Amino acid sequence: MPGIALLGTQWGDEGKGKVTHLMADAMDMVVRYQGGNNAGHTVIVGTETFKLHLLPAGILYPHITPVLAPGVVVDPSVLLEEIDALALRGISAEKLRISGNAHLIMPYHRELDRLTERRLGKMKLGTTRRGIGPAYADKASRIGIRIQDLLDRKIFTEKLDVALREKNLLLTKIYGRLPMNADAILQEYLGYADRLEPHITDTVAEVHTALDAGKNVLFEGAQGMLLDLDHGTYPFVTSSNCVAGGVCTGAGVGPRMIDRIIGVTKAYTTRVGEGPFPTEDLGPDGDLLVERGAEFGATTGRKRRCGWFDAVIVRYAARVSSLTEIFLTKIDVLSAFDRIKVCVGYEHEGKIYETFPPHQTIFHKAVPIYKEFEGWRTDISGARSWADLPKAAQTYVESLEQMVGVPITQISVGAEATETVTRLAPVTPRSAQA
Repeated sequence: MPGIALLGTQWGDEGKGKVTHLMADAMDMVVRYQGGNNAGHTVIVGTETFKLHLLPAGILYPHITPVLAPGVVVDPSVLLEEIDALALRGISAEKLRISGNAHLIMPYHRELDRLTERRLGKMKLGTTRRGIGPAYADKASRIGIRIQDLLDRKIFTEKLDVALREKNLLLTKIYGRLPMNADAILQEYLGYADRLEPHITDTVAEVHTALDAGKNVLFEGAQGMLLDLDHGTYPFVTSSNCVAGGVCTGAGVGPRMIDRIIGVTKAYTTRVGEGPFPTEDLGPDGDLLVERGAEFGATTGRKRRCGWFDAVIVRYAARVSSLTEIFLTKIDVLSAFDRIKVCVGYEHEGKIYETFPPHQTIFHKAVPIYKEFEGWRTDISGARSWADLPKAAQTYVESLEQMVGVPITQISVGAEATETVTRLAPVTPRSAQA
């Protein structure tokens, strides 16, 4: 049974937490395949709100096996805090599986993340300062420390010694800080080993065993397509691959094992942090989007930048990740507007771009070309079928679908899982048609 990939198509914060939770009810395993605790998935279940940063959203279901795959970077203190917080609310993480090959976020990663952002000044990237980038940098430099190293004191000590030789030079000579103490880090991190050891395993083997047995496996992405390290708005990106191909490298499965690729797409556009944003609205409409959409980061609490739907970037995401379908979220937020704008292309120095520009300077200076749609000005949170939506809302959805070129199968009309409209049946994959 091939798996299902679920990922963001904009700059993150598209509502993937709700969608993952909604889909997880029919799954057997939910696999987080990239990123770290720089991600934040908010899930609302009845009167309860859960904010997850490392744990897959599927952990809220007792029948799910939640997995942190090799492509994730793990801050063990954050992970254990999250596990303990859920335990206080009656939710067990007993079935959690963690790849021994996943890399650890160390104290010096967090410190260097903060110091680097401060040193960059006006050129700062807007990171969450959680140490994600420095941890991935060490992974690429082959001096990273992995989860499995916690289980061998000798190896962990040796790797920590190698890493601190370089990090302490940076801290003391470049940033004028005190060096970090190896013994203190050693004792802290080896203290995590006893609690984490029962969860550490070969997740690649377990994922393949589940797939081979016909189990339903959902691969849960973090961040969004435009934050992808290779295909996003570099350098204002995250440090991992958010595109569908990241499932293969991050979770250790081949592309033939993924049959549906669902792009979660917000009915307008937001981003957190620095970087270009052609459709950003700095006026009262943007403020209204923030207010109605409660647009504040689940991880950082930062106010999100808001603007109109950008069909250019979602078409780009659909192409790069070969989306089979789109789950459209937060369309209810737009109910307050008489007129709704959608960016259908960009203009730069007299040239029109309907595809993602080939040069970052063009994207930074792009002027959006808008098409306007009639608003519906009525509460749609009670809609449960396509017919329940006002004609203007139906026209908006159908127009987005035509612009992006991917079927919009489901529509979120509120924060709770039940506040969802199923418009079309899931697309039949090519492999099933053959």
